[in-house]
Amino acid sequence: MDRAQLADFLRTRREALQPEDVGLPRGPRRRTGGLRREEVAALSDMSADYYSRIEQQRGPHPSEQMLAAIARGLRLSLDERDHLFRLAGYATPKRALRADHVNPGMMRILDRLEDTPAQVVNLLGETLKQTRLAVALLGDHRVHTGLARSLHYRWFTDPAARLIHPPEDRPTHSRLIAANLHGVYTRDGRGSRAATIVDALLAASPEFAEIWREHPVPGGYCAPKRIQHPQVGLLELDCQTLIDPDQSQALLVYTAAPGSESYEKLRLLAVLGDQRV
Repeated sequence: MDRAQLADFLRTRREALQPEDVGLPRGPRRRTGGLRREEVAALSDMSADYYSRIEQQRGPHPSEQMLAAIARGLRLSLDERDHLFRLAGYATPKRALRADHVNPGMMRILDRLEDTPAQVVNLLGETLKQTRLAVALLGDHRVHTGLARSLHYRWFTDPAARLIHPPEDRPTHSRLIAANLHGVYTRDGRGSRAATIVDALLAASPEFAEIWREHPVPGGYCAPKRIQHPQVGLLELDCQTLIDPDQSQALLVYTAAPGSESYEKLRLLAVLGDQRV
């Protein structure tokens, strides 16, 4: 690890990132440009002391997981993230196998949607980032590990994953989810992460196997969704999708018509926060 170069690289990227870039207020007392160390630490989900020690050329050798978190916090591009890993003495992550780095452009958009349910997902149905209101509406999808990181996998193996939608809507969601996974599998082929999920589901879910035999074809349209929330009841929401082709990721944004009952429920949910039982 080149501590000096690593610290200098982090400092330059931190100073180049403005509060507005990450959805933070600049405030009248901010005298210098760029972010403060404690702000980067908060964006990276780590302590200010831990991040500060790295930038001050002291402290422990950061793990790959911590470096990935810093890369997200600093909104680094993939090339910048790879450079960060090399400075820390690691091989660069394999881009074809790691789809957990959110594109900086996606992050900037998501930072401006804090009062809206929105989340970034990859094509395997793994949630990479959620706004606070998305967690309150949909639950925290980032707590899952292993194959369960994929909603595609959870939908067919965990009955709790379906409770968010009314029973009569679930067959449609099953076909849409299977079709999306079929599209990724067709693109990536055998030996891919998609193939691992498909093989596991074929062994575990007769429902998935039946749909899979029909060769479902995915569509690019995100249809309106009905979400059954334990605190505020049924919400009828539109789903808008922004695709990032280079990253194979999508930004999903859920909205309700102004003045509608669902719109008022979203406003209430913003106050209640994540109080799921």
